[in-house]
Amino acid sequence: MSVNSDKLKISVSAEEIAKQKEFTALAASLVAERFESAPKAFVHTYGCQGNVADGERLKGMLEQMGYQMTETLEEADLVLYNTCAIREHAEDRVFGNVGALKNIKAAKKDMKILLCGCMMQQERVAKKIRTSYPFVDIVFGTHVIHMLPEFLYKSLSAGKKIYELPDEDGVIVEDMPLHRDSDFKAWIPVMYGCNNFCTYCIVPYVRGRERSRDP
Repeated sequence: MSVNSDKLKISVSAEEIAKQKEFTALAASLVAERFESAPKAFVHTYGCQGNVADGERLKGMLEQMGYQMTETLEEADLVLYNTCAIREHAEDRVFGNVGALKNIKAAKKDMKILLCGCMMQQERVAKKIRTSYPFVDIVFGTHVIHMLPEFLYKSLSAGKKIYELPDEDGVIVEDMPLHRDSDFKAWIPVMYGCNNFCTYCIVPYVRGRERSRDP
């Protein structure tokens, strides 16, 4: 990763981007072998516009790996909740919705359940998921969403449980695949994180220090 000392700006290396593209191809090949028709992915995003922007990138990566988006939870072969940590009510909803997946997965053994987003960057939440929701396959934080192809391939190929929650400032990844949810508007982040550490706000702790894209 490269760092600009004038402003915090950490960019993913070309080697890391190439590695994730290789994992995308490997996962797509595995998905094509395992499913007779394109599997369905249900992606639900909670919270702010930053999360919505991340959600469009997550969907874009899943589509490149051979998944089709669905709005119906019951027909999904993969469920991804992109979580928010701003309000306790939002957290409670996530825990309730994840708990409801237990019976669905019991009847659909090959279903993959993924959790990401700001909630997962909190140690207490990650610990609760690990101990109380062992049927969740992949848990990853806000700083590593570009590594979804690697996580999913390892889970599909070896059945590995993935917990990737680095406690460090995030990175900037340009030109990620996108699935736009609208035909007439697009979410385009120009900066990430925050340096203010306001008493009431959790953003610097779950999104890292402020860092900006190139103009």
